[in-house]
Amino acid sequence: MPTDTFTWKNKITALLQTQYPIIQAPMFGVATPQMVAAAGEIGVLGTLPLGDLPASKCIELIRATKQLTDRPFAVNVFLNPLPERTAELKKQYTRTKKYLEDFAKQVDLEVKLADYEQVVYTDYRDQVDAIIAEGCKIVSFTFGVFDEATIAKMKQHNIILIGTCTAVAEARVLEQKGIDLICVQGIEAGGHQGTFLTETLPEIGGLSLLAQVKDAVKTPLIYAGGLYNASTIVAIKALGAQGFAIGSLLMGSEESNLAEFEKEALRQAKESDLVLTKSFSGRYARGLSNTFTNQLDHSDYILPYPFQNKLTIGLRIAAKTNKNPEFSSLWTGQSRGPYSGASIKVILSQLIQEVETYKP
Repeated sequence: MPTDTFTWKNKITALLQTQYPIIQAPMFGVATPQMVAAAGEIGVLGTLPLGDLPASKCIELIRATKQLTDRPFAVNVFLNPLPERTAELKKQYTRTKKYLEDFAKQVDLEVKLADYEQVVYTDYRDQVDAIIAEGCKIVSFTFGVFDEATIAKMKQHNIILIGTCTAVAEARVLEQKGIDLICVQGIEAGGHQGTFLTETLPEIGGLSLLAQVKDAVKTPLIYAGGLYNASTIVAIKALGAQGFAIGSLLMGSEESNLAEFEKEALRQAKESDLVLTKSFSGRYARGLSNTFTNQLDHSDYILPYPFQNKLTIGLRIAAKTNKNPEFSSLWTGQSRGPYSGASIKVILSQLIQEVETYKP
């Protein structure tokens, strides 16, 4: 594509009031208020990951971000279905907890894992009330879609909604619900897959998915998965995306919440080290394989989300304390860049310049 035909301004920049239609991906556990603020400084949309955090913690993080920036930023929440608490689930949880404690002991990791009763569900309606009260105007979400009353409530407060799809059917649902922007997540993407209509992961490559979603809906599209240089962004734009979500490229950055040993593990990893795994959370996520994923992925010690996720928190904390990447959940996509340690302002500014001067 000739450089003089590449333009950043479009429906997404107008709606989000950003200079570029680039979105810093909501990497829960990685993205920080500092990362969100840095994104805003260069005209990119920062995203503050709130996941399934309780409302009080959401408020704390939103206020911390507002202390650092007056630019628009999004907040991201999880809308995963919550499994029914049953005697059988409690039995499975207790059994898996004992297995993980024994496994940790074998590798000299001292862990404190949550009891079944300590696993608390977060009601996204409480999160939404906190988000509205704090004056946030852009909300992205994954693992599901808000109920109609909640959508109407947010629309009344002029909140822009960004939903995630991993299949054409999911995109259609989001459009029918009146979601303003749809993020098309390819299977190449790092981190959790946002699938919500089925429990089976749609095994479709991002380019094929984007082209099909573009034909199926009229809602402006953001694309996530495999974007790391000028050629990938130019190609995705040609396929119909108006927005570009960047995640893995930023994981080694100055503002990333990852420890230095975790960043180094990402830099040293090979392509063959990537895996889609349920081992840490109970939902499919793409990241580095390690001792933990290899042990758990072919076992019957994986609980439904969020129970597996809550149970393994203690293990991940111990791994971080001991600087042991073999028990860390290191999410990253298939297109793996250098994981630069520079500020994301430098990383993304260089990417923007490469796009603007790109010659095929």
